[in-house]
Amino acid sequence: MDRFHFRISSALSSKTAGKKRQCGRYGALPAAILFAAAIAAPSRPACAESWLDSLNPLNLFSGEKYKTKVEPDVPAEDLYNQGLARLHSKDYEGAAKKFGELEKQYPYSQWQRKGLLMTTFSQYQNGSYDDAIASAKRYIGLYPTSSDIAYAYYLEAMSYYNQIPEISRDQDRAAKAAEMFSQIVEKFPKSEYADDARYKLQVARDQLAGKEMLVGRYYLNRQNYSAAINRFREVLFKYQTTRHAEEALLRLTEAYLALGVPSEAQTAAAVLGHNFPDSIWYKDAYALLQKGGLEPHEDQDSWISKAFRKMGLG
Repeated sequence: MDRFHFRISSALSSKTAGKKRQCGRYGALPAAILFAAAIAAPSRPACAESWLDSLNPLNLFSGEKYKTKVEPDVPAEDLYNQGLARLHSKDYEGAAKKFGELEKQYPYSQWQRKGLLMTTFSQYQNGSYDDAIASAKRYIGLYPTSSDIAYAYYLEAMSYYNQIPEISRDQDRAAKAAEMFSQIVEKFPKSEYADDARYKLQVARDQLAGKEMLVGRYYLNRQNYSAAINRFREVLFKYQTTRHAEEALLRLTEAYLALGVPSEAQTAAAVLGHNFPDSIWYKDAYALLQKGGLEPHEDQDSWISKAFRKMGLG
């Protein structure tokens, strides 16, 4: 589809302004009265006619001052190659702009689809992760059956992943990265991105578990045992395949002993020893129980025991 870009400037000529001064009695009247008089009168003074004609919007485009400038569209393949050239020279922002032009100038075509995907990639390469996320979401919404749809998911996931902060800060990006990688594994298990998605899913989940452990230890150190147990519980229910599950079981042993609930402390230590017998955390949990004259013993009705049986780890 051809589209044109118009740049139009307008101004009343000095000649028209001079005629307005010659017809001052018209210039003092409201426009509505002037148009009514023009309709009623069979003949008008030349100056009035010229002045009224100057009000006609169509006359604004007459004369040498009102020329239309037509700029033809750049062929789609040329725009695409220009974008690729900028990518090659690592001008990622310039590449994103070129691919964006391609998308806008050729809607409802394969070039729009290609342009949007390459815009997403260019933004990702530029480190403009929020822009890349927005573009990837658009692509997923517009082209859910595209052969490149898995790559759009991967670019969005990686844009979240690369923004994961250190453990003490909010882990919203880690949660969104985990969600996107999980979708890639579930929806595109045979794609070329599936293996990397599985690995990075585990990394993101480990980060989320680490955040829960950090907060749980904070509560434990301040003897807020119930709040601490809730955090360690989250680790076991949501992230028990991460490396933090072992420490969570030790901390549960500590917290339940401090609360005076030895059966749950014994269960936590028993589950820890059963699933991670060589863990240094198990040695610490076993030593804690022995100080109180206790041994690890699993209560099958405990939520800790049920949580691990549900995951097939107990």
